Amino acid sequence: MNDRPRVLVREKIADSGVDLLRERFDVELGLDWQDGELVERIGDFDALLVRSATLVTGDLIDRADRMRVIGRAGTGVDNIDVAAATRRGIVVANAPESNTLAAAEHAMALMLALCRNVPQAYASLVGGKWERSRFGGVEVYRKTLGILGFGRIGQLVAERARGFGMEVVAYDPYVAAERYRDLGVERAEGSSDVYARADVITLHLPTTQDTRGWLDAEAFAAMRDGVRIVNCARGELIDHQALEDALRAGKVAGAALDVFPQEPITEHPLFGMDNVVVTPHLGASTVEAQDRAGVQTAEQIVAALTGGIVTNAVNIPALRPEDMEALEPFLPLSSQLGRIAVSLSEGTSIDRIEVVYEGRLSEHDTRLLTIAVLNGVLAGHTEEEVNLVNAHSLAEERGIAVAEHREPSSDFNELVRVTVASAGGEVEVAGTGFGPRHEPHLVSVYGQRFNLPISPHFAFFRYRDQPGMIGRLGTIFGERGVNIVSAAVGAEEEAADAVMAVTTDAPVPEELIAEIAGSNDFHAGRAVDL
Repeated sequence: MNDRPRVLVREKIADSGVDLLRERFDVELGLDWQDGELVERIGDFDALLVRSATLVTGDLIDRADRMRVIGRAGTGVDNIDVAAATRRGIVVANAPESNTLAAAEHAMALMLALCRNVPQAYASLVGGKWERSRFGGVEVYRKTLGILGFGRIGQLVAERARGFGMEVVAYDPYVAAERYRDLGVERAEGSSDVYARADVITLHLPTTQDTRGWLDAEAFAAMRDGVRIVNCARGELIDHQALEDALRAGKVAGAALDVFPQEPITEHPLFGMDNVVVTPHLGASTVEAQDRAGVQTAEQIVAALTGGIVTNAVNIPALRPEDMEALEPFLPLSSQLGRIAVSLSEGTSIDRIEVVYEGRLSEHDTRLLTIAVLNGVLAGHTEEEVNLVNAHSLAEERGIAVAEHREPSSDFNELVRVTVASAGGEVEVAGTGFGPRHEPHLVSVYGQRFNLPISPHFAFFRYRDQPGMIGRLGTIFGERGVNIVSAAVGAEEEAADAVMAVTTDAPVPEELIAEIAGSNDFHAGRAVDL
């Protein structure tokens, strides 16, 4: 009887990846299978390898009785129900680094093509015209490249741009200052600093609620006249109507786009403009990147089926049952504390994250909680989605030092303390769980102690400790129609300042925070939405 594990390769990958799997397993190619056949036969396989076209739903996973690993030959896992796989104990792995080099090179290719009018000159020449004087371009040497989003791909672009003799300035508050120095890149305090200096701007941001439409009419107005825009990241990052207006007005000299809000797309007002270069989402489309994705994913499947380490798993790593039982209630708290701490951080970079576990938590393998803290700090600020496996590597590539400590003694049964250090100083927050369900509570911010249930919407204020401050704040909130759900004050004896934390039933407007923080005896204010 053949007891070799069976692997289903559902979509086309490099032959070298298939060969790697066949060395150890029985491999079946299901490239032409219909969905019905996949549903009927999925229970026969120990591993499944897909790209982006196969939808791996929870219902399909429920039928996969033998399944131990699902591999995605690419960066994202949006087509896989990771939660359902995790519940079944199935490892989900991808190839997050397979296309980074290809994407960085394509960004450079588009920038050079845009600056030298390569596509336009080609079309003119093959169309029977010799228009040498019409397509004169500009050099990139000694020009300033502005990079918005300085993760893995942004850093590769910076290295290559410096090889062309460009000055590079980048903005990404979730990268350590030392990392900028290592790469010879100037760190911008904000995106407006990039707009003011850059001759070319390239985008390498994730798509989040905050980054959609990042380059809008206001952003274009703040840029230098004659700036050029390159986008090989995500189409939603640019307001295309605002870009069209800026191009027609001459504010933007040209744009090179590889991605669009809706794809596929063949008709768009930008496509007919002489100063626009477009490609159909080719950032990852190199032979090497496609081969790399297939081989890397095959390697992950081999590791999962042979007891090796699955380095690119995107779901929860294995822990002892007793550790998982003790830690699982504190996963949401740890992530929330990370989000609160980084939101209160005053610096323009993150240099160090320190996590301390006190009380009974110190008796367990707390690595999973530290990963959850990193998830809270980095989520929504990296090119790829942060998960419970890749958080450490994402922090490392951004030059962020991570330290974890355990302290058996504590004033609480369990306590998680998170410190985020940056050029602007340190911010420390702490929390614990109360009751049989370990409901998350915030018990310390800025070194001041109080007790407040963690809520989706917070506002924090630092102020001079004197009578009447609570009433003043409550009056302003009431006048602006913002409902305070709960509030707590921390004021240590002999301390000149106090901290007030309030929770609300809706996000607190930034103008309200600014009004209070700018009034007499208030020092700072910050809204945090979880």
